[in-house]
Amino acid sequence: MTELLIILSPPRSFSSVVSTMIGQHPDLYGFPELHLFVGETVEQVMVHHKHRGRPQGPPGLLRTLADLHDGVQTTDTVLKARTWLDERSQWSTKKLYDYLLEKIHPKIGVEKSPVTVTTPEFIERAYRFYPEASFLHLVRHPVSARKSMFEFVDRKGKSAKLDPATGNAIDPVRLWYNTHINIINFLNTLPLAQGTRIKGEDVLSDPDLYLPQVSEWMGIRTDKVATEEMKHPETSQFACVGPYPARGGNDGKFMMSPTLRPGKVKEPSLMDALEGDMNWAVKEGFAPKLIKLANQMGYQ
Repeated sequence: MTELLIILSPPRSFSSVVSTMIGQHPDLYGFPELHLFVGETVEQVMVHHKHRGRPQGPPGLLRTLADLHDGVQTTDTVLKARTWLDERSQWSTKKLYDYLLEKIHPKIGVEKSPVTVTTPEFIERAYRFYPEASFLHLVRHPVSARKSMFEFVDRKGKSAKLDPATGNAIDPVRLWYNTHINIINFLNTLPLAQGTRIKGEDVLSDPDLYLPQVSEWMGIRTDKVATEEMKHPETSQFACVGPYPARGGNDGKFMMSPTLRPGKVKEPSLMDALEGDMNWAVKEGFAPKLIKLANQMGYQ
């Protein structure tokens, strides 16, 4: 049985709902986004988030500590968690993660922090900390992932990031491509049984088929009772916005409406997109490698 399940996925890849579903298995504990692999020490993690407008630190980490220490997430317990972290700023992030895993034992932790896949350094740190972990590569169609990213940016009111070389806005599909390449390059170094890939669309469209497959791969219960619990992400203690100053830790849309929606998740046409508003990829010669990677993941 694995020591930790690490879900590797770019942003906007159904990671909040899928990881929460998996984490509701009776043998598992689904963490929100901890962001612990961005640094070697707790202090480095806190500085990383301070520079990104989160001076209190990762909300998912604060909520987890509040939940494990006090059994409830309130402003008071979150502030206690922040004080607890400040007193341990020189701890290694490995020591902190080991502490969390000890608190949830005998359950297995489910880790999902999309920031982990943004650089090979972060992925390699995760592996160095937990070389016996299982790694689940979660994918989503590039066109729908791109659309979701644009919607996210619009909600946040953030301006598009500019490419320093060209001064042009970076299309989210480049982020999709680069992060998946980071994941694939890493997984290619592992024994086959230690990593696997799953389409988010498949999990959401047919959870009764695909969730037991994930459980079987992990070596945990595959019975109908366990699967039924996984189909209710809304029962997670992290399937809500959370208290100030730790409002977050999962995707905002998911936290506002975490119940699984029945029905098939449609996959858009990549070719139609390349002939439409993604025509820039054709003009820049980016389309062939994008198509190749999408096909490799089972998308047309």
